[in-house]
Amino acid sequence: MTEVFSQIPSQAAPFETIVAGAAVRAGRAFRTAIGIASAGRPATLLETVGYLTGLQNRPERIFVCVPDVEDAAGLADLPGAELIIGPRGLTCQRNRILRAAVLNTDILIFLDDDFIPAPNFIPRMEAIFAREPDVTIATGEVLADGILGGGLTMSDALEVIAAVGERTELVTEVYNAYGCNMVVRLQAVKEHGLAFDEQLPLHGWLEDVDFSRSIARYGRSVRVAGACGVHLGIKSGRQPGRRLGYSQVANPAHLIRKGTMSKPRAIAQIGRNISANAVGVLLSDRSIDRWGRFGGNMLALADLLKGRASPSRILEIGNPSNREMCSPSSATKRR
Repeated sequence: MTEVFSQIPSQAAPFETIVAGAAVRAGRAFRTAIGIASAGRPATLLETVGYLTGLQNRPERIFVCVPDVEDAAGLADLPGAELIIGPRGLTCQRNRILRAAVLNTDILIFLDDDFIPAPNFIPRMEAIFAREPDVTIATGEVLADGILGGGLTMSDALEVIAAVGERTELVTEVYNAYGCNMVVRLQAVKEHGLAFDEQLPLHGWLEDVDFSRSIARYGRSVRVAGACGVHLGIKSGRQPGRRLGYSQVANPAHLIRKGTMSKPRAIAQIGRNISANAVGVLLSDRSIDRWGRFGGNMLALADLLKGRASPSRILEIGNPSNREMCSPSSATKRR
């Protein structure tokens, strides 16, 4: 495993210079890399990276960014994994991966540390980006999402992938890619200085929407049915309900101000979140910390009325419940 620290460049060279001087790997149209941000789940991370390194069509480089070395325990023995230590928070960690990949990568595949892509996922995405140069960001097809239930194991994921087999490829326009599997053409990132919004701290609720809409100004955002994978939905390492509830209101409001989410869409998103949490409280839903989320919703609404709502306020919010919390799935984030 290679460690990447202070030598990461702060500024990228012009894209044309990079392409002209780069050697493209034999048999591949693009230099492709995988990027995984993780924290507090070393066993899950190790299992996923181990699976990825065993794929026949895997990229040579897999960037893993964690806030502490212990978060990547066991990765040293896996070939091709490059460890980056960065500040805690999904957007911060993904930005460190962008900086590490930007000089010698054309296509960067962001995966959650518990997303298991089918063996054809990477070549399918590479083919789309080679065939359709106006595609700037893409997301694949989630066959099963463990967040919607008690979580899935690696064995479960492999069974689902094997049962589905090869699926017909279908490319459709989509408002945003989903963060658990988000494929980015780095040309637009380099040319326009794009990055994830580090004002969305910790779990970075709606960071996928914000980044997708930013890069979609320069090309197409698509969903590729047939490029499949399974989200295990591991329950450890999730955000407290009160913090997530605050983000469910404050973050859409932040994106309205930035112009990366329309006001009607954001208001509808906020309304769905509050309604789901209120109903969960009334029905005594114990699978999710609905009380915590609803309390966070109300706190954010109060801050909005006072003109002080900010995504960063979750850093001041503790967790009133000791129950294990679930993070949002790609299904609950559909807009």
